[in-house]
Amino acid sequence: MTALRVGTDGVARCWWCGDDPLYIDYHDTEWGVPVHGDREMFERLVLEAFQSGLSWITILRRREGLRTAFANFDPHVIAGFGPADRVRLMADSGIIRNSAKIDATIRNAAIVATMIDTEPGALDELVWSHSPKGRRPAIRDIADLPAFTPESVTLAKALKKRGFTFVGPTTAYAHMQAVGVVNDHVDGCHTVR
Repeated sequence: MTALRVGTDGVARCWWCGDDPLYIDYHDTEWGVPVHGDREMFERLVLEAFQSGLSWITILRRREGLRTAFANFDPHVIAGFGPADRVRLMADSGIIRNSAKIDATIRNAAIVATMIDTEPGALDELVWSHSPKGRRPAIRDIADLPAFTPESVTLAKALKKRGFTFVGPTTAYAHMQAVGVVNDHVDGCHTVR
């Protein structure tokens, strides 16, 4: 199945974004664009963890709610969340109310806050250190797109070694795609960088 789709606007894009304006904007301006910074990496990890088992458009539609509920993804603030915050989050209809994902976000925030305090840039460096070596073949068919790679397996292991939860190889690979560590825009997509 071809991985390229021409939208109603006549522009060729990766098949997954369809014609939803929110999806198109994310695809065209954010997905695969290199991201740097520990807080920025943390935000994307949170979003990818919340996406697990759901469609990405669900996350995009709830992103502002997640941003508000989780203190603009400030790991230092989130690390201080206690039982009352968990109750508040589970009652918040603007986010995905999944206790395991909420608990993972709070736990991971504490790890990132410590990393920022003791090793500024360490999360950013850790993620980028798992960039694939050499040039990867262009993606022309949906079947060419892996769910995970050897690099995402080792990234997931490195994150878990630091104590992160909800970051398996598939989530790690989706994160790598989102922050531009890998460029999985398909051959012929107008945003190929």
